Amino acid sequence: MRVYPARIVIAAEGQILCEHERVIDRSHRSGGQTVYDWRHYLAVIQRKPGALRNGAPFTEMPDAFRQLQGQLLKRPGGDKEMAEILALVLQHDEQAVLCAVELALEAGVATKTHVLNLLHRLVDGKPAGPDPIAAPQALSLMHEPIADVARYDTLRAKEAAHAS
Repeated sequence: MRVYPARIVIAAEGQILCEHERVIDRSHRSGGQTVYDWRHYLAVIQRKPGALRNGAPFTEMPDAFRQLQGQLLKRPGGDKEMAEILALVLQHDEQAVLCAVELALEAGVATKTHVLNLLHRLVDGKPAGPDPIAAPQALSLMHEPIADVARYDTLRAKEAAHAS
């Protein structure tokens, strides 16, 4: 652990694991302040997804993640699905995952498979929506058809002659 005036850095084997801003309160009246980083608890919620429901670290998540959590936790197995979506941050850029979640919320499809689909499209650089289809001009209607009921009378006359 390396302690600096403005931050604390935790390193292992020459690599920085995490870095936190120091919160220093010179007043001895307060009991101190607890600072959470929800990213540090991703391994825990993969094993125990129920910790998402009341876990203090998860109140600090971005707003889109909390909105998605609110929708998913209403369904059976939603806490596990939310834990798997949050675990995507370990493999992909957090902003890309957040963008995919926001797009899924806008579309009204709050599922892990939809978020994954959107995330892969964002990472691959493909457009999020379907390509627009341009109808050729040959398919447009040039002349309005005229209703001609007299044609039906000729058909009835042929049918009557055929039946007799």
